[in-house]
Amino acid sequence: QVRLEESGGGLVQAGGSLRLSCAASGRTVTIYAMGWFRQSPGKEREIVQTIRWAGGSTYSSDSVKGRFAISRSLRQYNIYLQMNDLKPEDTAVYYCAAQRIGASNYDVWGQGTQVTVSS
Repeated sequence: QVRLEESGGGLVQAGGSLRLSCAASGRTVTIYAMGWFRQSPGKEREIVQTIRWAGGSTYSSDSVKGRFAISRSLRQYNIYLQMNDLKPEDTAVYYCAAQRIGASNYDVWGQGTQVTVSS
């Protein structure tokens, strides 16, 4: 079992910054990749940024490229999302997720953390 716990959400004005953290626990050696997803009211969940644990290669959606940065801690299975130049359209519940080895997709999810950007 892998468990994920997010922290760091909150309310920020447009143009501001926030940093999200996600701590994985349990059988973390089974993790292949981790990432951040978000969901706004009335919209489908969308990918934000992901990172492969071996090698550290990353993927970013175009909507956040250049503003957000995903990083990881090699000592612990933690990932972070540094969000800069936030816009009202970034308002969403942000979820940390993990894809375990052998899984075809992200199969472990955190409870989510709310990010609200005011204009």
